[in-house]
Amino acid sequence: MPATLFGECLLRIFLAALCGLVIGFERKARLKEAGVRTHLIVALGAALITIVSKYGFFDLALFAEGIKADPTRIAAQIVSGVGFLGAGMIFMRHRTLTGLTTAAGIWTTAGIGMAVGCGLYAVSLFSTALVVLTQLMLHRDYRWTRAPGCTAVCLRTQPGPSGLRQALAALDEMQVQVINLEASHKRSGVHYELFVRLPPGLAQERLGAQLAALEEVTYVDI
Repeated sequence: MPATLFGECLLRIFLAALCGLVIGFERKARLKEAGVRTHLIVALGAALITIVSKYGFFDLALFAEGIKADPTRIAAQIVSGVGFLGAGMIFMRHRTLTGLTTAAGIWTTAGIGMAVGCGLYAVSLFSTALVVLTQLMLHRDYRWTRAPGCTAVCLRTQPGPSGLRQALAALDEMQVQVINLEASHKRSGVHYELFVRLPPGLAQERLGAQLAALEEVTYVDI
């Protein structure tokens, strides 16, 4: 392999790891199953396998007569291999399917790593920015993203899991159904974004007052 191509391959691996790190940092901030290390390694590995698939058998094509090498054969296995990795992140919890977004992010991160491995720098950087913006923007509470009859609740609790347990116990006592829950660590504590369905007769004001009265809860917004 020429020295210039070798240096470019190292640059591609580094750039793929950087893209995975950026995506994984957002996932880690939201306490997801796969964080910085997982996304970084997936992107790096996908880029490495793509480079091996494209250049690893370069000498056979040059010096061996009658041998035809398919540069896409090894890289094609990344898609199916990452599928098994993503499947391990999807599970049922309280009759709710969770982990789909993280699994899709892992799959997309592998695709970004493959793009970097092929030398498509602009495509990979644009895709990384688009993934991060999608994760950040669509986590906000927009009226058009709410399910019918859902109420958005924002909580901030003291560090540690006891605050969430206390809030969930209070919601269960009021017969409030939790549809979705997102968490993120901040300096002021742990922030939770919940989408809930209120039972008949329960006003939002009462719900907010009950949650604000909890010892571990420091902030409530409905």
